[in-house]
Amino acid sequence: MPRFFIDSINEADIFLDGENARHIGRSLRMRTGEKITVCCGGIDYDCEIRRITEDSVFLDLIEKHQCSAEPTVDVTLFQAVPKLDKLEFIIQKSTELGVSRVVPVLTRRCISRPNEKDFAKKLPRLAKIAEEAAKQSGRGKIPEISPIVSYSECLDMMKNLDKNIILYEGEGGKPFGDVAVEGIKSAGILIGSEGGFESSEVEQAVSAGAERVWLGKRILRCETAPISALTILMFLTKNM
Repeated sequence: MPRFFIDSINEADIFLDGENARHIGRSLRMRTGEKITVCCGGIDYDCEIRRITEDSVFLDLIEKHQCSAEPTVDVTLFQAVPKLDKLEFIIQKSTELGVSRVVPVLTRRCISRPNEKDFAKKLPRLAKIAEEAAKQSGRGKIPEISPIVSYSECLDMMKNLDKNIILYEGEGGKPFGDVAVEGIKSAGILIGSEGGFESSEVEQAVSAGAERVWLGKRILRCETAPISALTILMFLTKNM
């Protein structure tokens, strides 16, 4: 069934308006009696269309249930800022894989170096990419796309998570398969940009509690590494 996301819901009077209603009536050309799913806070509300007007769609609730597509671990991807087209790809694919939020991080070797104001203008488009990917993949939540943060802010955010991983191809890391994930409820994955990390940044992350992890002897592109890491983490936590 088509999926639509809303921020709050009244189970006794469920309706959609604005862009959602226009998409149902004009683009999908749906009719009364057809069924859709309304998603709110990870809960799926399976509904039947009762009435459609120019600007609103009124629904009858059939049943509600926890979205089965949402993983059991809350994963934050801390992505050193790559070029915009790569970031869009990363957001789309990481959403499909179950990420909870994507935090763009400005590190020393970032080739793309937008300031906060310029990056803020890109957020609506990035959020839309996440929303469309969430609909396509059957997610119950739209991942949060954060404003750009500094490296020190990133490390502070990681302190609130159960497990943190920094991907680094240099010496001293452990294979991803050796990372202990049993019982964790939240995790952070820190990925470099096209230029990777400076060794001092890696040491800062390790000092902040992150585990240094590698994905084999091949050097992965910055848009390949997060997809690979998320896939492995979802597998290790039995979400795949």
